[in-house]
Order: sequence, then C-alpha cells, then structure tokens
Amino acid sequence: MTESARRLRVSILDDYQDVVRTLDCFSKLRGHDVTVFNDAVADVEVLAERLADADVLVLLRERTKIDEALLSRLPNLKLISQNGHIPHIDLDACTRHGVIAASALTSRPSYPTVEFTWGLILAAMRDIPLESAALRKGRWQSTVGLGLRGRTLGIYGLGRLGSMVARIGVAFGMEVLVWGRQGSLERAKDEGFQVAESRQELFEQSDVLSLHLRLNEGTTGLIGRDDLALMKPTALLVNTSRAELIRPGALAEALRAGRPGKAAVDVFEHEPVTDPDDPLVSLPNALCTPHLGFVERDNYEFAYGNAFDQIVAFAEGAPINVHNPDVLKRITRNEPRA
Repeated sequence: MTESARRLRVSILDDYQDVVRTLDCFSKLRGHDVTVFNDAVADVEVLAERLADADVLVLLRERTKIDEALLSRLPNLKLISQNGHIPHIDLDACTRHGVIAASALTSRPSYPTVEFTWGLILAAMRDIPLESAALRKGRWQSTVGLGLRGRTLGIYGLGRLGSMVARIGVAFGMEVLVWGRQGSLERAKDEGFQVAESRQELFEQSDVLSLHLRLNEGTTGLIGRDDLALMKPTALLVNTSRAELIRPGALAEALRAGRPGKAAVDVFEHEPVTDPDDPLVSLPNALCTPHLGFVERDNYEFAYGNAFDQIVAFAEGAPINVHNPDVLKRITRNEPRA
C-alpha cells in the first residue's frame, strides 16, 4: 500500500476452506485491516452485526446476496469487490447508499470445471466413491460399472466448456451427440460432432448427458421430469452448470423412478447444502459434491487477485471495473447516503 492510499477495513466473506490468506495475491492487501469469515451466513441481522465497521466487502461469486436490507445496515461500507457476474448484488441499492460495486468481467476458461466434470463422470460410471468406501469397510468388489468407449456422450449446450468436455469424450472413444440453441448446433457441425434430430433424441440416446447451459430466464426450469423420464435406466446425468436448469425436485424424483439410473451433481438450488438428509444428497444413485468445479487454487488466485486489484485502485482514489458508475457522481458531489 502506498503512502497516499487509504487504509481500509476489509471483510472477506465465505472463505469456506480458510484458503484466502494462503494465496499469493493476498499480499496485495498488505497495509489494510483484513477480516476473513469462513462460515456461510444468510441472516441479515448476523451479517449486519459482523460487517458494521467494514469499508469493503470481498465476495466470491454469488455466495452472499447483497440487497437493500443489508446495505441499509452497513453505514461505513464504501466498496463491494469481486470477480465475475453480479446478479446477487442490487446495483440500484448500492448507488442509493453510495457504495461502489466493482467486479472484473474478464475470465479465464474454467479448465478446472471441465476436469471436475470428467472426474464426476468417471467416478459415477465406475462407482469409484462407493467402492472406495466399501473397501475401507472390508468389502471387495461389490459393483460392476460401465466403461465409456463406444457409448454416447450427450452435450446440452456446446459453448466453451461444453466443447472442451466433448473433445475429451472423443479421446475416450465416445460418440458425441449435441443439442442446444442455434449457436450450439452450428458449432457442433463445425467441430464434426453429431447433432441430435431433436431435444427428445438427446435425452433418449445419451449414455452420459452433461449440461452446459447458461442460466437465464429461458433456461431456468428448462428440464423437467418428463425429459428425464426419457433417459435410459443405465444413463448418467451430469450437472456442473446450474441446479436451476432442472425444475425443483424433478431430478430426485427421476432418480427414485430409475430414469436416469444415476446422476452426478455439483450444484444445488440453495447453497451451501449441509443437511445429509437433503432429498438429492441422500439418494444412493446420486453422486453429489459441494460445488467444487471452479474451486481450484489457480482459479482462486485469478478471482481474488482481480478483487484485490479493485481494492488497491479504490484506496488510491481511482476505482476500476465499476458496475454502477452513477455512484461516482454522488460520491463526487458528497451526497448523503439513502
């Protein structure tokens, strides 16, 4: 921190693994007063109490919602800093309260998510977690899994990540079948992948169906119980994208009915999930992981590094990556907070 920079009270939220202090980029906050919280808190009263003195909040993706109810309780807050899209931050409320919302939208391909997707596919198809747990209890070979070669890998949404998952499927000797919006279909033809004749065919023919759709108004709840019922009883559904792509309760219901036979899921409608009796987590044919796809050290260095750069710039009086630029006019005119 330079001599001209302001010393700030920085609160970093939702550092579940207590990893932020071990990152190389953490040194960018040297000279500021930093508090790190490792738990997940949604209660506004609790958040308001613990963050009352904070000048800056650092968020990781969408783990904490920032709205009027919370902002009105944080009189000292000046900056919210993170990396990536910010649907969980009420920008109008931030502007009313004179709080800058800064987030770099630059991104690196999420190679860790692609790798993790394939980790889930291999683990689920060959029952690796179950067999490992059984071996620890003295049982030897209790299941017979399915290999990948010659089977059909369905890709719903052939964007950047979907394309990488598909190419790895080819390396495993799988037949790739694609469905999605027009851009996905055109990209599939360009890359030499087979395009399904219909959405129905994608569900019917896939031995492994991996979802790679962006979440928006058009894709929320896109997949329902009737779609899942089309899948083979030996098929695997994989979701490392967004839980909300599937209608609430539909996947658990489908798994209980046996179509598809298995699911591998890394995303949930309400996170974190800490209830072992969760309807999906508790199913024996669901391999569930706690949203680990993007959770990897290089990704964290990139995301937190951008967030910390924004704090440094703000402390120097030259904020960057501001998503509510009208707030800068209010600050310049020294207008009172709402």
